[in-house]
Amino acid sequence: MKVNRKIVIIGGGLSGLTLAYLLLQKNIKATILEASSRLGGRIYTVKGNLGTPLELGATWFSDMHPHLLSLIRELDLQQFPQFSRGISLFQTKSFEAPQQFFIPESEAPSYRLAGGTQMLIEALAERLDRADIHLNAKVTSARELPDGVIVTTEGGKAYEADIAISCIPLPLAASLIAFSPQLPPSISGLLPTVQTWMAGAVKFTLEYGRPFWRGKGFSGMLYSHAGIITEMYDHTSFREDSFGITGFLNGNAALYSYDVRKELVLVQLGELLGDEARQPVAYFDKIWNDEWVSAGKQEIHRPHQNNGHPLLHMPYLNGKFFFCGTETAGEFAGYMEGAVIAAKAVLDRL
Repeated sequence: MKVNRKIVIIGGGLSGLTLAYLLLQKNIKATILEASSRLGGRIYTVKGNLGTPLELGATWFSDMHPHLLSLIRELDLQQFPQFSRGISLFQTKSFEAPQQFFIPESEAPSYRLAGGTQMLIEALAERLDRADIHLNAKVTSARELPDGVIVTTEGGKAYEADIAISCIPLPLAASLIAFSPQLPPSISGLLPTVQTWMAGAVKFTLEYGRPFWRGKGFSGMLYSHAGIITEMYDHTSFREDSFGITGFLNGNAALYSYDVRKELVLVQLGELLGDEARQPVAYFDKIWNDEWVSAGKQEIHRPHQNNGHPLLHMPYLNGKFFFCGTETAGEFAGYMEGAVIAAKAVLDRL
């Protein structure tokens, strides 16, 4: 790999930032163009009113994810096991009491990051030159030049490079980026059919002043076929000094207003865990179909459809344009592990 190469990375999520970090280790600086006003992509940690880090995006990982774990250690971040001790609940019908069950703590637990998953994004960004990171820079075109490629943003700013690498969701790249010359029909037809993990998901989180559910012997885990909440987990902080719950709402929740979603969440939790559950310090939710993930369109694909497809591993524009991102990964596509694998795979192809 030539050290003096100029590289443009489209997208400032985990794969894009990891790729920039790996390139910098080879003394190659990359320009990152992020369309939104923040870094992280589908990693999105917010702070509650009491300072609790609350996840609205990617959260969990495990010992099955060695590439991510290695990166976490390299960045000197702290992981801790997901709390699961106590009674968990399963709602099968709205008119029946929930079933209670107990799951022993796993010898191979899921993990979370101390301070929130956003710590991973911040740690990567801190190791890069902030002058090379451009927010609110939505890419609209990629045109091949005789000796490189020129990438243009919505505002008309142009960035010339030897190589451009797209790390945004693949259907989004297909709909937003005008390629010149046009991509071959094989890849242009494939991109819109690649499922974007979490697209259309609705995640919620609540902050509480104390973990009252633990005091009642509950784990905080809920699985439901009956209410607006379909999955839920304890979201207490690493130091166990701030407290929360997080999980997923059913797909139809996206059709409700924010106020209705919040009301239905609190009603369901009140019925399951008591009146204290109806009095959170903060409530947040996120519908993952915004312009940065699916351009506001709700595409229905099979889970992991065409993730890791061989055509996603090929270079285009005569070797000057590559696709990256977690859905390109051959393993763990859609997960944080996949994002790191994808970044390493593209690095090896450059």
